[in-house]
Amino acid sequence: MTGARWAALAALVFLLYFAVQGGEYGTTDLLALRRQEAGERAQVERLKLVVDSLQRAAVAIERDPRTQERVARERFGMIRRGELLYRLVPADTAGE
Repeated sequence: MTGARWAALAALVFLLYFAVQGGEYGTTDLLALRRQEAGERAQVERLKLVVDSLQRAAVAIERDPRTQERVARERFGMIRRGELLYRLVPADTAGE
């Protein structure tokens, strides 16, 4: 092979490489962006599930008497008439 053919072959290889990888956004950048997009779409789906469950909980707290009672008892320590509330207070360890 002559020097001109080697130069032409090298130029062809360079052009093929530049066609695949060259420019501002090459093939590897495209693949990375596709992976990132898939991850973002999965995150959006997970967040949609969280939002849906929070909306269901909010509606239940607004409208369901059983849920309202459970929240009142658990979060605010409320009791019904005639019930006794026992609170366990940990011993003071600072005085020991």
